[in-house]
Amino acid sequence: MKQYASWVLILVLSFVGCESQPGTVVKMKYEHPIAYAPREYICYRAPTPPVIDGLIEAAWKDAPWTEDFVDIEGELKPPPPHRTRAKMLWDDQYFYFAAEIEDPHLWATLTERDAVMYQNDDFEIFIDPDGDGQHYYEFEMNANNAIWDLLMLFPYRVKSPPNYINNWDIKGIRTGVQLYGTINNPSDTDSMWTVEVAMPWSALRELAPQTRMPEDGEQWRVNFSRVDWHLDIVDGLYQKKIDPNTGKAQRWPEENWVWSPSGRVEMHQPETWGYVGGMLITMLLGGFWHGDKWTFIVWGLLHGLYLGVSFLTKKKRRKFVKKSGLKNHPRLHSALNMFTTFNLVTLAWIFFY
Repeated sequence: MKQYASWVLILVLSFVGCESQPGTVVKMKYEHPIAYAPREYICYRAPTPPVIDGLIEAAWKDAPWTEDFVDIEGELKPPPPHRTRAKMLWDDQYFYFAAEIEDPHLWATLTERDAVMYQNDDFEIFIDPDGDGQHYYEFEMNANNAIWDLLMLFPYRVKSPPNYINNWDIKGIRTGVQLYGTINNPSDTDSMWTVEVAMPWSALRELAPQTRMPEDGEQWRVNFSRVDWHLDIVDGLYQKKIDPNTGKAQRWPEENWVWSPSGRVEMHQPETWGYVGGMLITMLLGGFWHGDKWTFIVWGLLHGLYLGVSFLTKKKRRKFVKKSGLKNHPRLHSALNMFTTFNLVTLAWIFFY
């Protein structure tokens, strides 16, 4: 009886102890409006350091493009009318980014550093080095090559402001912009603007595991965003479109196009950002880790090649599934995927022994 009473007392105290107190973090209801499918990208070492001038030239030749950006709500909204895509590279000094931003109306008004850049059309980079969903970097730039960099302490959904450090800078950052058209000139039709960014590891390692640049086998969470405002031409100048219901420009919603969609108009959901890493090297080193026999190395190499081929053929495989009609037969599609995966993995495991 005493033992039973003790357990009741412990249970009561547990419920009392779990009562939400001011300032504590409580669980929030969270649902994905779209399927959870973060993008993936294999980031290669730069053959030579890119010249950071906005021209996406020789050093970028073999770096793959990301998928074309989609609406931030993903499949819930139509595809963007203007193409946006990005590339990434790295070396011992920098994490490199390049982007191609198609736009028939090049427009930018901000020129000072750390202005609220998304009030213009802009390009944005988000980086969460350790993937914990908190303590991450945000970077924004416009067609004037003006930049805004800040350190986020946690996403906006955590209701405990302030949640960012605005006077934090990416020391040593280098940026470049090239304009294919004439900025702020409504009298012609422009083509696009391209950007290059070099972020020093010495700055990014602040939030990285063990305060260092990534090691082989690690993946960082990264996402890109493009803000595109609807514009009118007034007295020969671009002006943000006015909401007829309020008479205010800021009430007219801007477009948000991203690499890895979140399903809602909320960029600060690090769990939906893409994975960036070097898969071939990761799996090859996994083979070394298991032993020094050449068969282990072959095992790791095959797994790395499988992942690399899977990544590079993703678009073509999706097109094949759609054209072949497999999309209408999900069970058959799933069975074929399992059959193929099983046989490829079995082939690799022959070399493991």
